[in-house]
Amino acid sequence: MTQPAATDSAVLSASWLTGAVQQIFLALDYSLSAAQTVAESLVDADLRGVTSHGALLVPMYVERIQHGSVSRAESAEVLHDFGAVATLDAHHGLGQLSGDQAMRMAIDKARSFGIGAVAVRNAFHFGAAFRYADAAAEAGCLGVAAANTRPLMPAPGGARPIVGNNPLAVAVPLPDRPNIVLDMALSEAALGKVRLAAQEGRTIPATWATDVMGEPTTDPVAALEGMLLPTGGPKGYGLALMVDVLTGVLSGGAFGAGVRGLYADTTVPNNCAHFFLAIDPAAFGVAEEFACNALRLADEIEASPTKPGTERVYLPGQLEHERAATATRAGIHVDGGVLNALHKTAKSLHVELKSVST
Repeated sequence: MTQPAATDSAVLSASWLTGAVQQIFLALDYSLSAAQTVAESLVDADLRGVTSHGALLVPMYVERIQHGSVSRAESAEVLHDFGAVATLDAHHGLGQLSGDQAMRMAIDKARSFGIGAVAVRNAFHFGAAFRYADAAAEAGCLGVAAANTRPLMPAPGGARPIVGNNPLAVAVPLPDRPNIVLDMALSEAALGKVRLAAQEGRTIPATWATDVMGEPTTDPVAALEGMLLPTGGPKGYGLALMVDVLTGVLSGGAFGAGVRGLYADTTVPNNCAHFFLAIDPAAFGVAEEFACNALRLADEIEASPTKPGTERVYLPGQLEHERAATATRAGIHVDGGVLNALHKTAKSLHVELKSVST
């Protein structure tokens, strides 16, 4: 595929987009492995159709790095390490780097103790949560990953944001087929989706957010000034609160209003917190039984009858996995606004984006 014009939407190969993002982070003096990790994380989200967590984020990441609110630390500091649990300090480094490190540590602990839990404080946005939960599943473990965000949603009956739309991902390993991967923000829609709709000039469903007065709105610009709505009402609010405890409170990091917005002031650290959990089914004495039963459950769900007009039912993460397979073959559609911002960011770093084999 040829290099696209900066103002046009385009269908790009995953290798071109990964190479382009990698070049940008190399220009910021990250190591090759760190730049590749971040690039692959963002492009993997684009492949799966989770564009709110893809290349769209690159200009914001770069601006924060340049302003010093994101450090160039490529590994987190181990503050506490006690058997099956550990606490890390990311020192505001890129979340993909500390997140991969933390989940690797959780997996290693699960292999030794049956379970591994790692909390990370002073962290930064880690992209899409599925990456870390699925890494545990690929290692044969049940995986959980969570993060807190700045307050974006009200408590039931509340008039101001009090909890974040805190993402939560859970993955289940399946033998010889894609893992079951649940990845959800606890708002009805992720803030990135609202921001992307605003950038593209689209309306949003009225169930996604309110305006500044607390009234439901279809205007994404008004929604960015208002509040997101929790999924499932009080249930989503309650889950978001508990994720804040697992991440910020448990790690000794920031929680609630102590977590800052990603875009409001890029000179101030985001200061979010993360939580990673890996569970080895073998430690429960059911390794083979677990694999067979998980597969049986998946088969039962996929074979369940459908209502008229529905062709099939999906396991969590299955639709995204199939999108990624299609996009790997056919290319990723990248919106013109996102592509233009990517080129502009690269130009500011004296980088010419060109095809790179990765």
